[in-house]
Amino acid sequence: MNRFEMNSLQSKNLATVGTALFTACILLVSVQASAWLSKDQTLELHGFADSTTHQRADYGLSKQRFRGQLEFNKQMPNMGPFSEISLNGTIRLTYDAVYDLNANDFGDDAGGSVFGSSSGLSSIGTLGADTVNGLQTPWGASPVTAGNGALPGGGGFGFNTTTNPNTGLKKVGNELGHSNNKGRFGGGLEFFTPVRPCNVDSRGCLKDYMDADEDDLRFPEFTDEHRWLRELYIDATLPVGKDEINFRIGRQQVVWGRTDLFRVLDQINPIDFSIQNIYEEFEDSRIPLGIISAEWRLGATSMFDDLNFQFIWNFEEFTPHALGQGGEPYNILQAGDLFRGLKNCWDNGCTVSNFATDLVPTGNLATDFPVNSIGIRNVNLPDDRDQFGIRMEGVFKSVGFSINALRYYSQLPSLRGGIPAVNPFLGAGVPFPPFDTSGPGGALAPRPYLPAFDIEFPIVHLVGASADFYLDSIKSAMRVEFAYTDGEEFADTSKRRLFSESDVIRWVVGWDRPTYIRFLNPNRTFLLSAQVFGQHIVDHERYTNPFSGGKIGFQDWDHNLIATFLFQGFYMNDRLQPRLIQAYDVRGKAYVVSPGVDWLINDSWRLVFAANLKFGRGRNIADDGRTSNTFPPFTCTRQHAGTTPACTPGGEYASLGSRLGYEPLGRFRSGPIGMAQHEDELQLMLRFRF
Repeated sequence: MNRFEMNSLQSKNLATVGTALFTACILLVSVQASAWLSKDQTLELHGFADSTTHQRADYGLSKQRFRGQLEFNKQMPNMGPFSEISLNGTIRLTYDAVYDLNANDFGDDAGGSVFGSSSGLSSIGTLGADTVNGLQTPWGASPVTAGNGALPGGGGFGFNTTTNPNTGLKKVGNELGHSNNKGRFGGGLEFFTPVRPCNVDSRGCLKDYMDADEDDLRFPEFTDEHRWLRELYIDATLPVGKDEINFRIGRQQVVWGRTDLFRVLDQINPIDFSIQNIYEEFEDSRIPLGIISAEWRLGATSMFDDLNFQFIWNFEEFTPHALGQGGEPYNILQAGDLFRGLKNCWDNGCTVSNFATDLVPTGNLATDFPVNSIGIRNVNLPDDRDQFGIRMEGVFKSVGFSINALRYYSQLPSLRGGIPAVNPFLGAGVPFPPFDTSGPGGALAPRPYLPAFDIEFPIVHLVGASADFYLDSIKSAMRVEFAYTDGEEFADTSKRRLFSESDVIRWVVGWDRPTYIRFLNPNRTFLLSAQVFGQHIVDHERYTNPFSGGKIGFQDWDHNLIATFLFQGFYMNDRLQPRLIQAYDVRGKAYVVSPGVDWLINDSWRLVFAANLKFGRGRNIADDGRTSNTFPPFTCTRQHAGTTPACTPGGEYASLGSRLGYEPLGRFRSGPIGMAQHEDELQLMLRFRF
């Protein structure tokens, strides 16, 4: 079957939709719509309606979105000292039919039964160390639950498969095509997640964070925050001598950055990655927030050609990035899948493949964990409103520049370990010194090094600068951004709570040049645009555990580069624009290319056709943390028994670092391009603007 071949039901539905849209296009293509203006010319309305279809290789339909957007501007009379007063707003409504048309992959019929790997078993009933063959174990029936004489203390394993049945599940990362890490020590960790909407299956849903029901997914603007009212703000200007102060108050986007795809300074508004990973235009994927912006405009001064100062305060309730929920077509880094699987583990118990590692004589076994043992316990969203920033912006000798400072809550989550949890490797009430001194088996007690977490959003401070200028010698416009942050948190398998804080440096250099390529178009230039993004984790710690030889500590790259390149042509009086977009993650060894064509049929109708294709290594392996726990006998494996401090909780080294897998930390080394290797798509959008 062709990778992009649709099943018969999807073909029928898409054909119906496509025919209707094509007919509408034929009937209306000659209509020259324009914005509506009131008789007194104080109220202007304009907007668009569009249909977007994405067809994913090996899956079928991944998006069938119908969206309408209405934008308005109402000029108002002066009030006291204030002039240039206007009320501005944007209303957006969306219906994504993919949850109805492809329910088997993304709707109420998604998922199925799953099997976990016990790669240390050569066959059922036969035990053999160091064999790796991916023997599958049904959910809720692992060898550890059944008991094979390899574990001490009697244990308290297992969970209720009546309340947590083997239905509506999938293996996290299964789309990427790697069943496990088939190395010397057997398979890597494998997690499983519920994938149906939360009103159909509530398992693993994170309250107020990732708990969307089917209607929330179909109609993403109809939330408790009323996201259908995308923007609503008042503009007003206050003269101050020769200067003026512009006030903008209300739900809005505040844009500080100058880059595409990846953000450096543009950190004020969170991003909705569930729309289309990193590939949606920022204008459409930013989540507008209630902000007060005051901009003091000095104009030309004795030193500067132009100079402004801006102060912003976000008074709306904290809103994190929308990463995408487990089971959605797009969830960046597959974090939504992992988080939902971990939350299900905490609430209901779960099976984890290959967790019981290096046992004698069994090797790696799938393990059934009970409730409140591993996973995600709570999501702690900040409840105050103290995010604010200042910016100085201007022009100096034809160089546009800005100097920025921002205090905000991280829009990305941090997983902090060390929470009270149950130790199932001990019989109820049985202590097991010296490995676990935090509490007896069966009791909730804080347990360092254990993969049991709360999600937090730490405070981050950012300072940075940007500049754009023209280099006549190479006929090019240049863009530069730099940002330094403190307060960000990263997974760290050497620490008791499995995370560390680090300062981070990010930068980007951009280059834009209109260039004639005569044999392609003798009359019009092509746009060549390139960017190089850099990230350096300043306090990165990654070193060799001398007792095992494994790499422990930060699993994200200490530094990395991502390069992008745009090649765009212009034909038919610029109404036809072919383009080629590329991005390459240097350390992740992942590449994406997106050829496409943008056809402005007339002033109202626009058709965009594109492909989005990924290549490269895909997922990367990392220390999977199996030995980062206080559950004997896995803190200290048989090769290192009695070694100090490697095998003592509270010692210098938590993880042995010698157990590697794709899950859960390889996603940070793979990045958003590598973790989306399965999202090869053909994409079509038809838009009518008025």
